Amino acid sequence: MLVPAYQAAGTIGETLESALSQTLPAREVIVCDDGSTDDIASAVAPYRDRITFLRKANGGGASALNAAARVATGDFVAALDADDAWARERLEALGALSTARPDLDLLGTDAWFEAARRRIGRFNEANPFADHDQCRAILERCFLFHPAVRRRRLLTLGGFDESFPIAYDWECWIRLILDGARAGLVDQPLTSYRLRPGSLASARPASLRDRVRVLQKVERRTDLAPELRRALDSFVADRERAALLAEAEHALSVGDPRPRRRLLALARARGASPHTRLKALMAASSPRLARWAVLERRPEGAMRLSRGVPHEQESRGRDGTGAGSDG
Repeated sequence: MLVPAYQAAGTIGETLESALSQTLPAREVIVCDDGSTDDIASAVAPYRDRITFLRKANGGGASALNAAARVATGDFVAALDADDAWARERLEALGALSTARPDLDLLGTDAWFEAARRRIGRFNEANPFADHDQCRAILERCFLFHPAVRRRRLLTLGGFDESFPIAYDWECWIRLILDGARAGLVDQPLTSYRLRPGSLASARPASLRDRVRVLQKVERRTDLAPELRRALDSFVADRERAALLAEAEHALSVGDPRPRRRLLALARARGASPHTRLKALMAASSPRLARWAVLERRPEGAMRLSRGVPHEQESRGRDGTGAGSDG
C-alpha cells in the first residue's frame, strides 16, 4: 500500500489506522513524505514499527508514488491518499478479485465522495466502470479510482508521469490499458475520498487543463487504431471546451480584469454549440455583466456558460501530492 503525503500531519493518523486495520493485512504500508514542512514525522511515529517511512524533496504526487512503488515488494500496489480512508474489507475484496481473475492487472472498487464527513455521491455513479472496450472508455473518462495495479507492469511502463501535477493517475491507467492491461471492479464503495472545502473552485481550471494535456499526450502515439483516434479527437475537443469554460468562469468569479481572451477562446472552441458560442461572445463583450452573472446566479463561482459539457468531479487540488483522480 502506497501513501503519498504532503502537509498531512493532521490527517494521516486516521488514514494509517484504516490501512493497518484491514481484514486482510497489507504486505507493507509505505508512506512517502513529499517534502512536507509540517510535523508529519511525529504524526506517523506511533506507526513506525508497522510502516516504511520515506522522505524526499517535494516533487508532486506522481513522484511520491513512484518513490514508494520502487521500494515496494508486493505483486500489486495501491495508493491511499493521506487524508482518505479505506473500509476494513477493501484489501480482502481486492485479493478475492485477484484470485478469481488472475488475468487482471488493475483491481478497483467504487468509492464514496465525502464533504464535511458527509457522503455526497459515489465515484462510479459519475464515472461508470467499463466492462467492455476499455481502451475507448479510459480515454473518455477515468473509470478507476485508486486501483491496485500490478507493480512489475507499472514500473516497466515507467510508473507515473511526474510532469503532470494533477491527472497523473488517469494518464497512467491510460498507458496501462492501451498497452493491454485489463481492469476489473468490485462494485462496492470501499474508499472514502474526502473533498476539502474551499479548494474546489480554484482547482477546477487546472484540473481540467491537465486532463486536456493527458489526451494530447495520447494523440502523439502512433499505434492507435483509426476508430480509436477518431474517438480521441472527439474527447479532446470535449475536454478543451470544459477547460476553457472553467478557466473563463474562474477568471470572472475572481474579478480577473482580463477574461476576454478566455471567453473568445471558448467561443472559437472546436465543437462548441451555437448556444455556447453566443453566451461566450456576449460575456466577452461585457465582462462586467458576465461577472455579475457569476456572483449573483452562482454564489459558489461556477456560472455555466454552456450546455452539454460533461460533468466533471473536481480534484481536491492539493499542492504537491494527492490531487490526482479524475472523476
